[in-house]
Amino acid sequence: MVQHGVEGLMYLMTESSKHMISKVDFLDSVLVLGFGEELNQILLQLYLQHHSQIRSILSQLPSNLPAYHNLEWRLDVQLASRPIRQQVIPMLTMRLLLTGGCDGRDDLSRRVLQTDPSTLLHLITTLEAALAAIKTNRARRIFRNIK
Repeated sequence: MVQHGVEGLMYLMTESSKHMISKVDFLDSVLVLGFGEELNQILLQLYLQHHSQIRSILSQLPSNLPAYHNLEWRLDVQLASRPIRQQVIPMLTMRLLLTGGCDGRDDLSRRVLQTDPSTLLHLITTLEAALAAIKTNRARRIFRNIK
């Protein structure tokens, strides 16, 4: 039981430091746990004292996720073909270069993506809507309660 308590506190401190949450957001996160006001203030003081040290330690840990390195793109347009002479078919080809990865090496991995412009515009608007939705106060509270 003590081990789970310590692991929970470690998770609370690392995630709070990773996302650089404010005092108010930290207190909102801790209120969900049902602790008393005195214990919430003690946890807040611990977070404020050690969040920069936790962030520096987290930055030194190796990441197992690939990271963005470069994006190369090309727009290909087929102007006509034998059966259809007045045809325009644009296609966007992208090569995404990533560093690192799950195996811990620092070499580059490549991913080739291909799409048409209308699908790309739909993807962009969907991702922008998702970013706007995640910045709302309601979404922040939901994420804090999930963690």
